[in-house]
Amino acid sequence: MTTKTTAGTPLRLHGRDAELDAVAALSERLSAGRSGVLLVAGEPGRGRTALLDRAARDFTAGTVLHTRAAPAERHLPHSGLHALLSSAPAFAARTLRPAVGTHTGTGTHTGTAPGGLLGTGLPPTGLLDLLRHTRRTGHSGHTGHHRPLLVCVDDAHLWDPRSRAALGFAARRVASVPAVGLLLSVAAHRAGTPDFAGLPVLHLAPLTGQAAGALLDDLTLGAVDPLVRGELLREAEGNPALLAALAGRLSTAQLSGHAPLPRPLADGPALARVVGSRLAELPPTTRELLLLMAAAHEYHPDGCGAEAAPVLRAADAAGLGPDALDAAERAGVARSAGDRVRFDDPLVRRAVHLGAPPARLRAAHARLAAALDGERDRLAHLTHRALAADGTDAGLADGLAAAATDPGVRAEPLQRSLALARAADLTAGPRCRAARLTAAAEYARLGGRPRRARELLAAAREAAAGHDAARGGAELVRGALALRDGPVGDAHEALLLAAALLDPYDPEGARGARFGAMEAAWAAGDIASCLAALDRKPAGPAPDDDDFRAGMLAALRGRFGEARGPLRRVLDRAGGDDDPVRLLRAGAAALVVGDIAAACRVNARALAAARARDIATLVPQALEHLAYAELRTGRHPRARAHAEEGLRTAHRSGQRNVVAHHHAVLALVASIEGDRAALTAHADEALAIAGPHGLVQAASLAEWARARADLGRGMALDAAARLGPLVRPGHRHGHFAVRMLMAPCFVEAAVLAGEGRDDAGTAVEEFADWASRGADPQAPAQLARCRALLAPPSEAEALYAYALTGHERAGGDFERARTLLLYGKWLRRRRRPREARGRLKDALYAFERSGATVWAEQTRAELRATGGTAAPETAAPLAGLTPQQLRIARCVAEGATNREVALRLSISPRTVDHHLRNVFALLGVRSRVELSRLVAREETVTAG
Repeated sequence: MTTKTTAGTPLRLHGRDAELDAVAALSERLSAGRSGVLLVAGEPGRGRTALLDRAARDFTAGTVLHTRAAPAERHLPHSGLHALLSSAPAFAARTLRPAVGTHTGTGTHTGTAPGGLLGTGLPPTGLLDLLRHTRRTGHSGHTGHHRPLLVCVDDAHLWDPRSRAALGFAARRVASVPAVGLLLSVAAHRAGTPDFAGLPVLHLAPLTGQAAGALLDDLTLGAVDPLVRGELLREAEGNPALLAALAGRLSTAQLSGHAPLPRPLADGPALARVVGSRLAELPPTTRELLLLMAAAHEYHPDGCGAEAAPVLRAADAAGLGPDALDAAERAGVARSAGDRVRFDDPLVRRAVHLGAPPARLRAAHARLAAALDGERDRLAHLTHRALAADGTDAGLADGLAAAATDPGVRAEPLQRSLALARAADLTAGPRCRAARLTAAAEYARLGGRPRRARELLAAAREAAAGHDAARGGAELVRGALALRDGPVGDAHEALLLAAALLDPYDPEGARGARFGAMEAAWAAGDIASCLAALDRKPAGPAPDDDDFRAGMLAALRGRFGEARGPLRRVLDRAGGDDDPVRLLRAGAAALVVGDIAAACRVNARALAAARARDIATLVPQALEHLAYAELRTGRHPRARAHAEEGLRTAHRSGQRNVVAHHHAVLALVASIEGDRAALTAHADEALAIAGPHGLVQAASLAEWARARADLGRGMALDAAARLGPLVRPGHRHGHFAVRMLMAPCFVEAAVLAGEGRDDAGTAVEEFADWASRGADPQAPAQLARCRALLAPPSEAEALYAYALTGHERAGGDFERARTLLLYGKWLRRRRRPREARGRLKDALYAFERSGATVWAEQTRAELRATGGTAAPETAAPLAGLTPQQLRIARCVAEGATNREVALRLSISPRTVDHHLRNVFALLGVRSRVELSRLVAREETVTAG
């Protein structure tokens, strides 16, 4: 997309730095006397034309021939080449006569004007000859100048077949003509056709959010309300032309937020301006099939396409033959992929759906309903019947709502949400309508669509008419949304209100609301509010919930012995459970009782259960809990892999609070691995969300990561200054569940800095009380290390030895290596270099196994100070893999198929296969079994 502010300003392209670099590289080749070709491919509206315009404008080293295909001439032979020649300057047109003409049987050309091409055409090498001749003439019209030539052809796929063939022939052989470049643009689906086969392709992706925002600022001169800005960016989906169309249809009052936005924001005409040309030339039967596909896609809002069988049955009943889909595939609009039919561009689907008259759209839904089995496809059948209905229909609404809430009906949360929302549309009674809208909002939340959930809640509020049960249900969903994407203080209050309203009507919902309020208070680091949320026992028997409530109450009050029994029962029952919400609670219980290994197992089960049920909201939460548990075990690579995946899924499902926690975990991993850029980026991202949303736990973890990185680089004073406020008692202390985990770092930093020994002693005594409760298997060894740091020389050595024995029992290379490093330093100061070297070498190798680069460097420096050196250790096999290869290797080692890996990492199965072949080659393995064994062996070593 190009933005012009005035007639004299240069064209501006946002978010296309890599593409501009590629075009600049082509221009540099021409200036150096070499040739080149670049094929720019992209969907409509992505900026192909703007990129070629910019290239033509910026190329000043020679001559530019620039043309754009005319769709009306695509069936006229040689019309494309004629347009190209017509774009030549007048000086060139006068000199083209020798190069353009009729190919005779003797191998010579008879000179004709360019217009003769329409009747005679060119021989296979004719275009190359033309380019060679044009380059020789240059701007002067005289031969011998040999200036570079850039040929820009926009929408080359719309040229007539003979011109396309000549263009492709010339592009593949352009190296034979010095200083000539071809810059061609085609629709994305045409990049791989025979005419353009073998050419280097530059694919235009959608704009990033930042780039789209910059473009919007240019389009509106920055005068756009933040909420309106968010709506525009979401609707445009990174398509610059659509973003410009949407901004252009809004008034100043609408842009500033003083007038309501039109609904839908991206309507049929706006979408047609961007992608309508792809639909206009399709046969009527194909357009009718596309409407059926768009209607079917409403029931499959996850973007994976609609089921092919009912669509094709409905098409057959409507008299649409197989050629209708064939034409769509040839045009690159839609395709069949196994048991699915899908649009290649979501904007085309939206244009078809929103551009259809309501009566035609209802008829399409009626055809789909008739093509579905009412028993086997009960929910889909009823949903399409409801979408085909006009007006209220109490019987259909009741049947649809019953199917949507039936646990025996297999459906995704978003499908249930759609069905309940449509059932509400067909419902006349306000109370029942509100209940169905609220249920639809909850399923939209679970499906990872928080914005849709809020829209449904707003509609439910209008219909609730003040009834407590309806208000309670709405507050429960609103609080759950804020818990994952908003200030957790607001979430806490909304959930407590929901619990109070639901108590007489829905005890189970009230219990869930109180547990959610406790979770919000936990994230905020507010023990009193945690206790207040759990203090009232809800009505009705629920052994698992009662045990969790009783155990957490006892733990929060500091009575860990009393908490252990009920929380252990929660953990024991998790072995046969498949409910992801209860499994996540069991994982939290495992952390409280100090069973970190069980926390890993249970959270992994929660993740599998959330995926099996397609609950998009719970997947990033399960990954967050699992990453944190893996971090506590010392398996940092696994923690990073889970947190990186969780970060992607949390972004997709609109859960910024979960995003902040994943960033905090990744910052902690980076503090161990020594990646300062990653540490800074992740810590800053975590704190940027944690501050306004009141996420004290995420903020504490991010600050801990910064302090631990300082400590690893030998900056003990800085580390102590960061950790002091988080560890000391008082109103500025850190999170109650993290304070004691940070205490060993604080003690080490304070002692090494030579300051704050009194504070360190106080922290050690508090840490000793916490360690005695068995909340962390590493705590006894860490306590002995802390006491060794503060002890007189006569006692320190025994404490270091005791700490090392404790590390052997608890496992984990990283914490053991830290103790060995401190012990080695202590021995060196006692002038016992031989013993120090032994401890330091052990520490070095343990740090290297843990991937703790910065700590390993500190250890090497200590070794040099003792007069010793460490032989470079052979890198572990997995260390040679890229981050993506490592993620894929770990997924395969866990038993995932290529398709499952692709779904988990949001990449294509073909990409997985490509990376996996490289992994096999790099690691020297020949099977998935060998790979699994290698990964398991390395991680066993790393974990201790």
